[in-house]
Amino acid sequence: MKATWNGVTIAESTDTVVVEGNHYFPASALRREYVSFSNTHTVCPWKGTASYYSLLVNGELNPDAVWYYPDPKPEAQMVRDRVAFWKGVKVTNT
Repeated sequence: MKATWNGVTIAESTDTVVVEGNHYFPASALRREYVSFSNTHTVCPWKGTASYYSLLVNGELNPDAVWYYPDPKPEAQMVRDRVAFWKGVKVTNT
């Protein structure tokens, strides 16, 4: 699978986990040169507290486009050390 935004590959991996229709990529697949910090957090009742990254590609910012669960609840351990995308990030089968 490949995640792209603004014409650039953000992450690519053959090892994704699909949860609620979202592909969770290994955190190691995320191209960190396009990632910037975010203070945003949200809570999922069954996965726990999500943290976010923003994307900065070719001078354009996509705030909070990447999310992850640093300490997922026991029933959501399959998303530990993984990231998922939204806000216009396209996830396609490579």
